[in-house]
Amino acid sequence: MVSGGAGSDIDRPFDEAGTSLRVTIGEDAPTRLDKALAAAVPEAAALSRSRLMRMIGGGDVSRGGVAVTDPKARVAAGEVYELTLAPPEILDAAPEDIPLTVVYEDADLIVINKPAGMVVHPAPGTPNGTLVNALLHHCGDTLSGIGGARRPGIVHRIDKDTTGLLVVAKSDRAHHGLARQFEDHSVTRRYLALVHGVPDAADARLRGHRGVSFEAAGILRIATCLGRHKTDRQRQAVVWEAGRHAVTRARVMERFAGQAALVECWLETGRTHQIRVHLAHVGHGLIGDQTYGGKRRLSEKLLGEAALAANAFPRQALHAATLGFDHPVTDQRLEFASPLPPDLADLLAALGRAGNVS
Repeated sequence: MVSGGAGSDIDRPFDEAGTSLRVTIGEDAPTRLDKALAAAVPEAAALSRSRLMRMIGGGDVSRGGVAVTDPKARVAAGEVYELTLAPPEILDAAPEDIPLTVVYEDADLIVINKPAGMVVHPAPGTPNGTLVNALLHHCGDTLSGIGGARRPGIVHRIDKDTTGLLVVAKSDRAHHGLARQFEDHSVTRRYLALVHGVPDAADARLRGHRGVSFEAAGILRIATCLGRHKTDRQRQAVVWEAGRHAVTRARVMERFAGQAALVECWLETGRTHQIRVHLAHVGHGLIGDQTYGGKRRLSEKLLGEAALAANAFPRQALHAATLGFDHPVTDQRLEFASPLPPDLADLLAALGRAGNVS
């Protein structure tokens, strides 16, 4: 048993099964349990308020041997609470020597430029060959274990066939700090996408579409809820009565004969398949998206061989181009950019050469 507060010697609180942490409520602490604990736990324990709330609800916080399960419970200065810290689950994944494009790495985190075709973490049907397998080989046992059995260090993800930037935590403290930034939407994430048609503020159909609005400079804003598709559990769908709030913004960067456009997208929230679902919802699905893009095809008459290339493009034309966040340990602002991968760059160049670009 160790005591929280200044001078605590907790360096790796999740290393040993059954480890507990004793926290004393301070004189000026908030009067609500979850807020008081968030203020009192030692920084080295790396326990976010959201994690503390889950621990409270799960019976892992007690006072005098009695579990306290109400996060709004009143507390008083001098009270002592015991927190049971569960160890990370045993990882069901093996290290694999898979090449990685490392953009940045230090003791706490690593930024990867993910290629198309790589799944982020093991799942049924993809037990190996994932980014997690590659990271286990590259990083050894330094990855954060907070993410659970199959996704150590993973605080966000991008789809298998989406390329681009992704940050992974190597320390528990970094994991919590990054997760907190994703939760409060302070992480900068911008994507480049090639879409069918051209989103246009002058389009009466688009302006009348539920969940759609336009902001200054013609920026398209899509706000809906997203949830599981009713009949296909592998897909997401726009829903209105339930689901999770999702907001995507987009602006047109290039137009190709009214047939396609290069669009920059950025996320206010980060839901599964969010950009793909939202753009399909407004009638501008991604080129190459076999799940959400429908059967729409570019006109060979207008775009020639570029249309052939686009219609045969084997994956969704989506790239995570920029990523920015505050380093969770040093507080330094980090910004990264990734150029389009060769397949997308070639397709974009072909569309540009086809002419009729406004």
